[in-house]
Amino acid sequence: MEENIKQLQYPIGHFKFPKIVSDELLEEWITQLENLPSDLTELVKDFSEEQLSTPYRNGGWTVKQLIHHIADSHHHSYTRFKWALTEDKPLIKAYEEKDWSRLLDANTAPINLSLSYLSALHAKIVYLLKGLSSEDLSKSYMHPEGNVEVSVLENIGKYAWHGKHHYTHIKALVERKGW
Repeated sequence: MEENIKQLQYPIGHFKFPKIVSDELLEEWITQLENLPSDLTELVKDFSEEQLSTPYRNGGWTVKQLIHHIADSHHHSYTRFKWALTEDKPLIKAYEEKDWSRLLDANTAPINLSLSYLSALHAKIVYLLKGLSSEDLSKSYMHPEGNVEVSVLENIGKYAWHGKHHYTHIKALVERKGW
């Protein structure tokens, strides 16, 4: 039972930053970020309000909460990229994503607000990332939880994984429910 919950919770596994990131892998991550808004929109475009209100797993967020969470989280990622690129190892501010998921907008706002925002946001992120130098990729920020240093390169991988992680939550729900 617990193994099944873990599989539902982490259907693509946890993010693991490889010791060596090839140019091809970096390009793949950026392409995943570029495609996420349209892939996600295509996946949920015909969802009813009932489907949007369905948790992706028992005790998990609803599809609507997931979509709003992706937009919120990737907004933070964009800011983290900017801080890392313009300051010397800045200490970022973490946020309480579970608390954000309980807010009014995460539960009641139309998903098109977040889908449209993701489209614009990812266009800006991808434009920025495609122009980074090797030196830029090695710049970093400090995450306050554990005082962990995260490079721009690692952050690209994390957020490519993050988008795919939540997309897969919804895709697996669709497959289980036969939608």
